[in-house]
Amino acid sequence: MDSKANARWEGGLKDGEGRVSTESGVLEASYSFKQRFEGEPGTNPEELIGAAHASCFSMALSMILGEKGYTAEAIDTAARVTLSQSAGGFDISSIHLEVSASVSGADEAVFQEAAETAKANCPVSKVLNADITMTAKIKN
Repeated sequence: MDSKANARWEGGLKDGEGRVSTESGVLEASYSFKQRFEGEPGTNPEELIGAAHASCFSMALSMILGEKGYTAEAIDTAARVTLSQSAGGFDISSIHLEVSASVSGADEAVFQEAAETAKANCPVSKVLNADITMTAKIKN
């Protein structure tokens, strides 16, 4: 299964602007230097990674709980993605998942084990270890 997203950037780093969209049409948004680094309202790549991680984790936790015989009434996950400056430039240095769930019948140990398994195994958790390939061309 493949999913596709597109981004277009026009202009310089600080004065330029970009648009990001998904093939499904569910997302169409602008992004800029000011939105990413200066707190201007709008989205940025780290926010989008956080949304992807929170949604992927919640689905994985639901699956793992289901395998253990539990159904979650609700799973709420917030992802805080930290962008830090290092000697080599900028890095996503951490992602913290804040999870709250209603799961009838599950005790704390079962829930914690399921959450740890979901954190380690949801596809977005593993993305930074992915094989990233590229085709690049310059248009004249």
